Amino acid sequence: MTAVLETQDLTIRFGGHVAVDRVSCAFHAGTLTAIVGPNGAGKTTYFNLISGQIKATSGSVRLEGEDISGLPAPLRTRRGLGRAFQLTQLFPRLSVLENVRLAVQARHGGALQLLSVWLEQRHLIDEAQAVLTAVRLQDKADTPAAGLPHGDQRKLEVALMMALDPKVYMFDEPTAGMSVDEVPVILDLIRQLKRRRDKTILLVEHKMDVVRELADRIVVLHQGQLLADGQPGEVMQLPMVQSAYMGTTVEEGV
Repeated sequence: MTAVLETQDLTIRFGGHVAVDRVSCAFHAGTLTAIVGPNGAGKTTYFNLISGQIKATSGSVRLEGEDISGLPAPLRTRRGLGRAFQLTQLFPRLSVLENVRLAVQARHGGALQLLSVWLEQRHLIDEAQAVLTAVRLQDKADTPAAGLPHGDQRKLEVALMMALDPKVYMFDEPTAGMSVDEVPVILDLIRQLKRRRDKTILLVEHKMDVVRELADRIVVLHQGQLLADGQPGEVMQLPMVQSAYMGTTVEEGV
């Protein structure tokens, strides 16, 4: 089976420090891969290399067989890479609905023409409202994004990615900073995406109970290198994985 997303010997050096060191992985549609490792292991940097936020020193990123290593982040997004950041990236002065409508509009081909008929715009608004309903933000559609509490901003960020309908969903600690009551909403959305079986999902997550439940596969990074790659039950029992967590076991957390 051809990989939807693939990294080959992906490497980034900051001076004398190698943050990601020749990481090669292939990711397929219908699979949720959890990327775990101790703090400083290179997980978010690996995400940044894939999504184009930083340029690799060497190696490549391929999307559906095409080398996209030379493309900036916005063009990678247009090709089908969706990235939810640890820090929310929103249009703070626009309403929740307008944030999502702009994402829907971008997926449909850019800015509306001034002479576009109202029904065409209505279609975009309807799609945006459906996404807001999915993330349970429909009652805050008119609220400026900057006025949302942190947990709702995270939900809005996921809504923006859903509105773009990418081939690859990249979640970087999607539940970070959320209250206990808010976490299930995001996890339910990820479960729904996984059930579709047509999306490739990458998840950086520290909560091992979440990883156990959602992951089809676990990739472990340690000091920028690929330490282990396989099914969750097997990977979490590997002595080299457990010892990488500075004396704690994977059962105890990351």
